[in-house]
Amino acid sequence: MKVMLVNGSPHRHGCTDRALQEVARTLEEDGVEAEIFWIGAKPVGGCIACGGCDRKGACVFDDAVNEFRAKAAEADGFVFGAPVHYAHAGASLVGFMDRLFYSNGRAGQPDVFRHKPAAAVASARRAGTTAALDDIQKFFTISQMPIVSSRYWNNVHGNTPGEVEQDAEGLWTMRQLGRNMAWLLRSIEAGRAAGLEPPAQEPGARTNFIR
Repeated sequence: MKVMLVNGSPHRHGCTDRALQEVARTLEEDGVEAEIFWIGAKPVGGCIACGGCDRKGACVFDDAVNEFRAKAAEADGFVFGAPVHYAHAGASLVGFMDRLFYSNGRAGQPDVFRHKPAAAVASARRAGTTAALDDIQKFFTISQMPIVSSRYWNNVHGNTPGEVEQDAEGLWTMRQLGRNMAWLLRSIEAGRAAGLEPPAQEPGARTNFIR
């Protein structure tokens, strides 16, 4: 079993990374492989609704989004982490997820997220973490991904990684998140072994409210 953790901060080894490292270490201790993927320091833009992914099966902007999707196909679970900027999730992670999830499963390509557990993590100096978590988790709910919770909201506080070290409750929350993720992955694995298949998918319909 493997979990991919996404560091959506422009700072590779900042506060968000410190939180994700705590989750990753706990997963590894629980026998689950963990890999942290950094989206980079350059600004990441969102989807421009060009429709190119319907033809290409990937985002037309060939950057970290497509690189991560290739890795995501082999992952069993995900954790997406972001710093708080202006009381919401950092724009680069939101732009990254915007294109990642919109282009997922297009042009006959497999859906790499459906029914895979996911969790959101936010780091902040002071406030805005719950709004940031909501930003991230909406991508999961539209993609039929079970959301993994912890014993508190999945956030840490601090202006530097050293200050995050002092957030004992935040790091405790990260460790419990790792344990809960490992438990859910094993539960899904046990279900598959017992012959439990994912739920059937209806063809579906798109309804517009303005005629």
